[in-house]
Amino acid sequence: MAGLNRRDFLISSGAALAAAGMPALACAQGEASAPKRGGTLNMLINPEPPVLVSIFQTTGPALVASSKVLEGLLAYDFDLRPKPQLATAWAVSPDGLRYTFTLRQNVRWHDGQPFTSADVAFSIDLLKAVHPRGRSTFANVTRVATPDARTAVIELSKPAPYLLKALSAGESPIVPKHLYASGDPLSNPHNNAPVGTGPFRFKSWTRGANIVYERNPDYWDAGKPYIDGLVFKVIPDAAARSAAFETGALDLGGENPVPLTDLPRLAQLPQLAVETRGYRFLEPLSEIDFNLEHPILKDLRVRQAIAHAINPQVVQRTVAYGYADLSPTPITPGSPYHDAQLTPYVFDIANAEKLLDAAGYPRKDGGVRFRLTHDFLPYGDMYRRQADYVKSALARVGIDVTVRSQDLPAFLKRVYADRQFDFTSIGVNTLFDPSVGVQRLYWSKNIRAGVPFSNAPHYSNPTVDSLLENAAVETDESKRIALYQQFQQIVYRELPILNLVAPRMITLANRRVHNHTVSAQGLEGNLADVYLSA
Repeated sequence: MAGLNRRDFLISSGAALAAAGMPALACAQGEASAPKRGGTLNMLINPEPPVLVSIFQTTGPALVASSKVLEGLLAYDFDLRPKPQLATAWAVSPDGLRYTFTLRQNVRWHDGQPFTSADVAFSIDLLKAVHPRGRSTFANVTRVATPDARTAVIELSKPAPYLLKALSAGESPIVPKHLYASGDPLSNPHNNAPVGTGPFRFKSWTRGANIVYERNPDYWDAGKPYIDGLVFKVIPDAAARSAAFETGALDLGGENPVPLTDLPRLAQLPQLAVETRGYRFLEPLSEIDFNLEHPILKDLRVRQAIAHAINPQVVQRTVAYGYADLSPTPITPGSPYHDAQLTPYVFDIANAEKLLDAAGYPRKDGGVRFRLTHDFLPYGDMYRRQADYVKSALARVGIDVTVRSQDLPAFLKRVYADRQFDFTSIGVNTLFDPSVGVQRLYWSKNIRAGVPFSNAPHYSNPTVDSLLENAAVETDESKRIALYQQFQQIVYRELPILNLVAPRMITLANRRVHNHTVSAQGLEGNLADVYLSA
């Protein structure tokens, strides 16, 4: 199972579900028909995002909410080939150092101001400064030239072979310069009431309940969007989410919106269908991040002991209910850069005990060696289950673990701003290229206080930095693969992060919802093509 890629999964999961009496996973869109206008789409957003703009925030809910209002230069088909969005044409110089974009004409921000190349230049600079992945994605950008209002030229000091895949609405949103040029962008009020160029306009946000968007009647793609409104519903309780899909209160939800134990039952309901496409842009990974400044966890032997005490097959089968591939490296099996020679740490309780003894932590009264607190990402229910498993697994080797829960803003603040954590179960998106999705997690230059999903362990290794930086500019694929394999081997040994599984995500949709998944971005697309049947 660990060797399955995404295409293999689509085939094998369909066969397995059919054998279990469930309908095979399939497109939830139904047959193509003439789009109908009107109606409101009720879509799950879970958990509630901290902000509605993804210029400095990469939590899944923020990307989903942001990409309906703000747009990127490009969109992508299922094979990650670029398509026009705010840019209608693009060209790359032979040396790979100039990317010239022709921008769409007659586009206006939702407040009526014209969209121009100045907005693009400002946004790229801002992404480089404040986005968790932007510092590495745009590391080689020296400037964005704007010879006229309809042309933006990204100039680089070194090649960036991944750049054309990094310009989606969720990943690299273009924000209005006239609303962001002054003040602190992180505290800009438009982060919670966005103004964009997209198919939907912000209407209201009732915290803890819903986020309401309305149709943009002046959208540049005439006639779209087809629906009148989009309501993101906040439903923290897992059982309530399942019930909402069953009753029709929810029409659409992604990234495993219901407990996987409920999926077989829900997939048999005639009004619901399951979609597996739309996640190639993300490549999610479940991991355990260690605080390398913690007095106990800074010892490699302790981290190795924890790795040997946790059975990744249990995480795969029990925590993820089989909807995952084993991934002992930060580059997942679906990537051409994955090092398949590296296998999960062997589940070995005896070895874990020896390592802890050697590190100077013998069992004391009650058999406890030391105590740790384990935080988990409050995103779906998988990471809570993983945290509970970690607690029980480590108890066997004398580590007493307290599992601590909190809402998403509190979790992000604790881990990335205050650093008041020991170790944490977390999920990240490794994305379409390691330079964008993986480098940020291990690069010492991405130790950034307060920036979510950056280098949480505060891991620093000059050799790793050099490998990542060289891979980011290497245009020879065979050399690039070799660099990433060396990187994986080092972080596998040094273990700042224990990588466990690559979850397989599904989307659940009412069959009245058409055209919700039309690209590699899935529900992080803009939903301009969605329409509802009776």
